Amino acid sequence: MIDHNTIERIQDAAQIEEVVSDFVTLRRRGVNMVGLCPFHDDRSPSFYVSPAKNICKCFSCGEGGSPIHFVMKHEQMSYYEALKYLARKYNIEIVEKELTNEEKQQQSDRESMLILNEYACNYFVKTLHSHPEGRSVGLTYFKERGIREDIIKKFQLGYSLEERGAFSVEAQKAGYNIDFLLKTGLSFGGEQNRPLMDRFRGRVIFPVHSISGKVVAFGGRILKKVENVGKYVNSPESDIYSKSKELYGIFFAKSAMVKQDKCFLVEGYTDVLSMHQAGIENVVASSGTALTHGQIRMIHRFTENITVLYDGDTAGINAALRGIDLLLEDGMNVKVVLLPEGEDPDSFARKQNAESFHRYISENETDFIRFKTDLLIEEVGDDPIKRSGMISNIVNSIAIIPDAITRSVYIQECSQSLKMPERVLIAEINKIRKRDWDKRKEQKNRVSVGTSVSPKAHK
Repeated sequence: MIDHNTIERIQDAAQIEEVVSDFVTLRRRGVNMVGLCPFHDDRSPSFYVSPAKNICKCFSCGEGGSPIHFVMKHEQMSYYEALKYLARKYNIEIVEKELTNEEKQQQSDRESMLILNEYACNYFVKTLHSHPEGRSVGLTYFKERGIREDIIKKFQLGYSLEERGAFSVEAQKAGYNIDFLLKTGLSFGGEQNRPLMDRFRGRVIFPVHSISGKVVAFGGRILKKVENVGKYVNSPESDIYSKSKELYGIFFAKSAMVKQDKCFLVEGYTDVLSMHQAGIENVVASSGTALTHGQIRMIHRFTENITVLYDGDTAGINAALRGIDLLLEDGMNVKVVLLPEGEDPDSFARKQNAESFHRYISENETDFIRFKTDLLIEEVGDDPIKRSGMISNIVNSIAIIPDAITRSVYIQECSQSLKMPERVLIAEINKIRKRDWDKRKEQKNRVSVGTSVSPKAHK
C-alpha cells in the first residue's frame, strides 16, 4: 500500500500537460492545449488539456479527468500502478511492503504476464552477458553486426540458450506459473506432464516495449541454418500483446518524434538499432508487416510527418507502396526515401552519423504522391490501358486524403505531370469520395438499426 501523504505529493506534483504530452502531441490554443484524442479514432483535434484546472477532456468521446485517471485509462493501469508510474516520473520515493502470497495470487493475469515478461527479459540479458554460450554466440553476433554495447543495453537485447527447456526450468524454479509461461508464448508444450520447451531457444532476443516501456513481447533470431525453421520467431498474440497495435522502438522514439516533429518508419529490429547508433532516435519499425490503423494512430499522437525508408531494390519499392494509403487516409504527411541499391536502413545507417544521414534524407526524400506518380509513369510507358489504370490508382490515393487544400495541391501537380485536365481529376475524386461516404453512411445505418431493435421483438 502507498501512504496518504505520498499520494498527496504525487497528486500535487503531477501536471496534466506534462503527463499527457508524453503520449499526445499538444499545441497551444489560448489558455488551454489541444491534440488528437488517444481514446478514439480522432481526425481533428478534440482532446483539450487545461493546465490551470489540471484536467483533460475529449469533447468528442467524453473521456478525460485528472493526471492519474489519464494514466489509468491510457496505460490500462490500476489506481496504484498509475500512482507508481507518476511517482517514478516525478522522482517521488515510494516504500512498499512485500506482497504476501495471497496478494500475489490476486493480481490479474495481465499483470502476472507483464511481470513474467520482465523476468524473462532480465534472464535473457543476463544470459547474453554472463553465460559462456551467450557471450560466444549471442554477443559475438551483435558485435559482428557492429552494434555497440550501449545500444545492446538500451534495448535490453538478450540471448536464449540452445538447451530445449533452459529458460522454462529456471522460470518455474523462480515460482512462475506454467499457465502464464504458455499464455505469454515464452514456452510451449507441456501436454501429458511432458516438460515445457523454450520458444526462443538458440536465438538472440529483441524485447518489444509498449509505448510506456513495458515488455509485452519478444522477437528471436536464429543464428544457424535449420531446415523448415524461420529466421525470426515472435511472441504469439496474447492478453498483453497485439502485433497490430505495437511498433518496435516506439518507447525509445516518442520524445525524439515530438522534438523533431517527424518519424522515420523502417522494417526491422536491426534497422532501428543501427539508426539509434547513428544518432537518429525518432525511428520505429513495422516488423515486416503492413501498417495498421492502430499503429498509425500511435505515430500520429506525436507527429503528423512520416518518412518511410526502404531498400532501393524492386522489393523495397513495392514495400514502400504497401500500406501508404492508410497513412494518407489518416492525414499524415508522407515522404519516401529509397536508399542506394544494395543498402537497407541497417547497413546504410552503420556508415553514417546523424549529420550525414539527415543530409541524405533532405536531398533524397520525395513526397509520396509524386513518388508514386513518377514510378507508375515509368512503368506504364505509352500503353493507354495501363495509363488509364495508373491514373485511377493515383486518383484513389489522392481521394482518401482528408484535407481539402492538400488534395487540391496534389490535383494541380498530377494534372501537370499526367497531362490530364484538372476538372477530370476533380470529378473522379469527388465520385470516389461520394461513393465512400455513401458506403460509410450505409454501414452506420445498419449498425444503428441493429442496435435499436429490442431483443424482445424476436421473442
